[in-house]
Amino acid sequence: MQQDFDLIVIGGGSGGLAGAFRAASHGARVALLEPAALGGTCVNAGCVPKKAMWLAAEVARKLAGAGTLGFSPHDGALDWETFIAHRQRYIGNIHQSYRSRLDKAGIAVLPMRGHFVGANAIECEDGVRLSARNLLIATGGHPVRPPIPGAELGGTSDDFFHWTAAPARVALVGGGYIGTELAGLLQALGSQVHLFVRGERLLNPFDAELADQLAEDYRQAGVHLHFGCDVTTVEQAGDGLRVHGEGAPEEPFDRVLFATGRTPNTASLALDTAGVAMDRRGHVIVDRRHSTNVDGIHAVGDVTADLPLTPVAIAAARRLMDRLYGGRDAPLDPDNIPSVVFSHPPLGMVGLTEERARALHGDDVHVSRASFRPMLHALADSPQRSLFKLVCVGSERRVVGIHLLGEAADEILQGFAVALKLGVTLDQLHDTVAIHPTSAEELVLMG
Repeated sequence: MQQDFDLIVIGGGSGGLAGAFRAASHGARVALLEPAALGGTCVNAGCVPKKAMWLAAEVARKLAGAGTLGFSPHDGALDWETFIAHRQRYIGNIHQSYRSRLDKAGIAVLPMRGHFVGANAIECEDGVRLSARNLLIATGGHPVRPPIPGAELGGTSDDFFHWTAAPARVALVGGGYIGTELAGLLQALGSQVHLFVRGERLLNPFDAELADQLAEDYRQAGVHLHFGCDVTTVEQAGDGLRVHGEGAPEEPFDRVLFATGRTPNTASLALDTAGVAMDRRGHVIVDRRHSTNVDGIHAVGDVTADLPLTPVAIAAARRLMDRLYGGRDAPLDPDNIPSVVFSHPPLGMVGLTEERARALHGDDVHVSRASFRPMLHALADSPQRSLFKLVCVGSERRVVGIHLLGEAADEILQGFAVALKLGVTLDQLHDTVAIHPTSAEELVLMG
């Protein structure tokens, strides 16, 4: 049976759904293939449930410190099963919203996998073949364990979302986004956390000063950080799991989680049948307009080498569909994309780090810093510190990098990211009247 569409979308995650909805709004006939829950990693095992757990950890942190401020003491313990019920109800509402919107848009949803059988044809797992002028690959990626003995004894970030309690002792392997985020929230929710990092710092893409301050905040919160520790083996011992590597402690752990990378979901797509080029890691290679080397085949999201951020996938898909069906060619600008790590406290950045700015502009770089304790932590005499940083260039001191570590950094950064894209200067920030007392005012008061 041959069924023809204007667009076939493979993958119902954030990028695939955004592309399907935008194409349908332009009048395209769209088919969407997704064998699992709608929303992909972000909704089901990423941004949304992660942020929910982060919020729970923030509440726990505040409850734990409430006694210092004069409130009745509270142990801050979380009933995970109750909270998970709320979390999954929230996610269920997102699923229902997607289903309603898909029905309203007239998008044909096929709950199954598919693979290429030519440059413009897909064969579904039930044998039905679909053809379309344009095809969008949006299959995302999945976490992988490192190739070391005993890796199967540890879990990945996907497994974390099946937990129903905070383990007493947790070993997290990896100092990127996921490892850093899970370390903070698990420590706040009652686990004793050890974070094993192969390199000498957390979060390599972020500003080194802020990453170092976050590491110190984590130490003050009780997280055990092991830098320069390449985990080589995990083994089952009588009293738990033991992690081996240079500098690793002898103590056993109840759980080991690997946050050591993700790989694109391309293996089952038979992309070679269509002649689609991939890089050595299996990412689909796309140009700045998110088209592959094969006419009519496109890709967005984590299946490409784009920044692995949900808003990037959504923006790229919408702009692609505007070009294909809406007559508007405005590719996604890959520069100055804001990004936040939901650590405790959150860390965000947009633009250039100081190191990158100096490599590009040398002595024309001007850096402003503000290191302080947010008011709540000062009142409670907590050691947690915030660090804000502006990286400017030239005699006009145009802001090319904004780096924030501290309470509400995630919310503060969004507006200032707009200002950076519009070319704001340090003098213009100084001309803005501060909102006092806030952490955000530091950005308009820095020298």
